[in-house]
Amino acid sequence: MAKGKVLVIDDEDKLRNLLTRLISFEGYDVIDAENCRSALNKIEKHDIDVVLCDVKLPDGNGVDLIPKLKTKSPYCEIIMLTAYGNIPDGVQAIKNGAFDYITKGDDNNRIIPLINRAIEKADLAKRVQVLEKQLKTRFSFENIIGESKAIKEAIDLAKKVAPNDTPVLLTGKTGTGKEIFAQSIHQASKRSNKNFLAINCSAFSKDILESEMFGHKAGAFTGAIKEQKGLFEEANNGTLFLDEIGEMPLELQSKFLRVLESGEFIKIGDNKPQEVNVRIIAATNRDLQEEIKKGNFREDLYYRLSVFQINIPSLQERGNDIELLANYFAQIYATKNDKKIVSLSKEYVKALKLHNWHGNTRELKNVIERSVILCSSEELTTETLPIDLIKKLPETDNKKTYSEFDLALAEKEHIQKVLNYTNGNKTETARLLNVALSTLYRKLSEYKIR
Repeated sequence: MAKGKVLVIDDEDKLRNLLTRLISFEGYDVIDAENCRSALNKIEKHDIDVVLCDVKLPDGNGVDLIPKLKTKSPYCEIIMLTAYGNIPDGVQAIKNGAFDYITKGDDNNRIIPLINRAIEKADLAKRVQVLEKQLKTRFSFENIIGESKAIKEAIDLAKKVAPNDTPVLLTGKTGTGKEIFAQSIHQASKRSNKNFLAINCSAFSKDILESEMFGHKAGAFTGAIKEQKGLFEEANNGTLFLDEIGEMPLELQSKFLRVLESGEFIKIGDNKPQEVNVRIIAATNRDLQEEIKKGNFREDLYYRLSVFQINIPSLQERGNDIELLANYFAQIYATKNDKKIVSLSKEYVKALKLHNWHGNTRELKNVIERSVILCSSEELTTETLPIDLIKKLPETDNKKTYSEFDLALAEKEHIQKVLNYTNGNKTETARLLNVALSTLYRKLSEYKIR
């Protein structure tokens, strides 16, 4: 298999053929062109990684050709060849986007190593492009699953505010997908090619959160060995997502408000403000107006953040979206676990719809993941559901009429299957079963599972 594709452009037949053979011997796929016109035609038809181009061509100058080649193939790298070591030409070639500039004859030993390095750079650029496309696809509004009126209204509002730099406040219960909305807003904004950084305000103490947000100078406090950038500095010209903003300590709220109002922040241990241009998206599952009344949240900060507020609906507000999401997650976890899931039984879907999803989409994902792991056929059935979901089904819908003993037996079998899947990892087993670790240990003792 070829290591990459190289285009050699030179009007001297002997030299062009020599270079073509030399580069081919190294495992590269090589095509050639004798002038600018032919080169532009071939780079349109082939996925070129590296171009080796003479400066003097019959119908133009190779240095002037660089921008045209880059326009047609942005990720190719261009190495210029000349019979004369002309420094001004070399400088201009680099300015125009050339990878390097070498002299014919004198630098022959450099050609292959140079092509190797140019190929590596071109390959890296292409991989970055693929990852960026995957990121934009993954975090786009089109990937938010749902047909209900409530979720469509939320998506419509998010699409309208995305192109602007207006702060956005996302509200809604735990597990509704607020971070997915934040990332989708960022990807649909003019800042999409810049950083999207996120922090959970409830996950850190006041001092650590302050350092994470604003950064610190070396020696600012015990343990501050070197200067550290904060999230505001790292997210400059991009987006900063502050999850659980209602948990931010009051002392930090005033500093955060200063950044929103002035576009400046001061690192811990510094006395000089730095300018920053960051789009803020915040999220909370709390009623911030109630928190204001309790004295836990600044009113001025609330009004600054809630210029544009979007409520992300809970699963109970989304009707038939539960079935759509369940099918979507089933396919994801089926692929992950190398299984084939064709359908969800009617009883299974009914059990999902009867359940009160306090953990919302996050809880639904966990239940579907567990079901896929336990499933031994191509259809998800109620036998793979946790007992508390099965109990809500009417006996006419639940084909088995469980006695107390049968429920215990079913529960024991489920625990054993998940324990086998995790190779005895009790912490992971408890997570998949959606129970506390202490509850799992009690069940293991009760059912004498080792």
